[in-house]
This record gives sequence, structure tokens and C-alpha cells, in this order.
Amino acid sequence: MKILSYLIIIFICINPSVKADSKQTLINELQKGGKLIFIRHAYAPGGGDPDNFDINDCATQRNLSDAGRVQSQKIGNFFEENKIPIGIVYSSEWCRCKETASIAFKKYETKNFLNSFFSAKFANNRKKQIIDFDKFISTWNKDQNLVFVTHYVVISEILNYAPSSGEIVISDKSLKVIDTLEIEY
Repeated sequence: MKILSYLIIIFICINPSVKADSKQTLINELQKGGKLIFIRHAYAPGGGDPDNFDINDCATQRNLSDAGRVQSQKIGNFFEENKIPIGIVYSSEWCRCKETASIAFKKYETKNFLNSFFSAKFANNRKKQIIDFDKFISTWNKDQNLVFVTHYVVISEILNYAPSSGEIVISDKSLKVIDTLEIEY
């Protein structure tokens, strides 16, 4: 009986129909529009930014690995294959975010309220960035989906959610998390 119980648990955990229903529901919601889509930049090995970080010089930053670039393409494929309409894609000014946005969506605009404030060098920006984000969202035309390619700390601060690299976090205008989707790298 114990083995049967374990097999049932394993079946439930790996049964693709259980996951597909949830994923299809998410896709249907995204196809309706009016969602805020936060994406933590794709896989960039390490943590934080190097001491010599310069926002205008990608060589001084932590950047995407080859696996992160593949993950970025998978993110773009998810939206394209599922015919999910996107209004505008916004990115942090950090190179790893811009590269994720470029590979996944081609066109994007940068917004400094999406920049990281993880390191001590940028920690004082946190409050202003969140205020600027809130002002921006207050004028949003909620008929379109908006994409924000940003950082762990920004998503965590805005949505109280801890995303993995390349994870997609979907919220409504009130910033209530609707669902998440991890894209493997």
C-alpha cells in the first residue's frame, strides 16, 4: 500500500495535464490583456553587481550566460507561440535586463525605476523608484499587457514575491499576483 501511495504522489507531481490546466488558464488570462508582466532578467551567474559597475559599460556588469540567452529566447517563444499580446516592453538600464528584453521581445524601452537597488551604491534609490513606478502605473491603459524586465529586488519590493532568474510573474493593476511561470535555462 505504501508503494502505491508513493506512485500516486509521483503521478500527481509529474502528470502534465495537472500543470497544463494551470498553464492554459494563465495563457487565457494573458490573452485577454490588461496584465502587468514582471520578468526577472534571464540567468546571469553570480549575485549583485561588481564593485566597478558602470551602467554605461556592459563589460563591468554581471551579464547573461549562454544559458541565460537561451532562456531569454524561451521567454520570447512563450509569448509568441501563445499569441499573447504585448503593449510595450520596459527594461531596467542594466545590461542583463536589456539583453533579456532584446532577445525575448526585440523592441523595448528603458525605465530607471526598474533598475536594481540591491547594492549599497544604489540602495538609496529604492524609495524614489517605487514612487516613480506607482505614478507610472496610475496612468496605465489597462487594456494592454505591459512587460517589465527587471531585477529580483524590484519584483520582491513591488509584488512581495521572490522570483527565480527568467521567471514570469503576472499581476493585475492593484499589483496582486495572479500567477507565475518559471522558464528553465
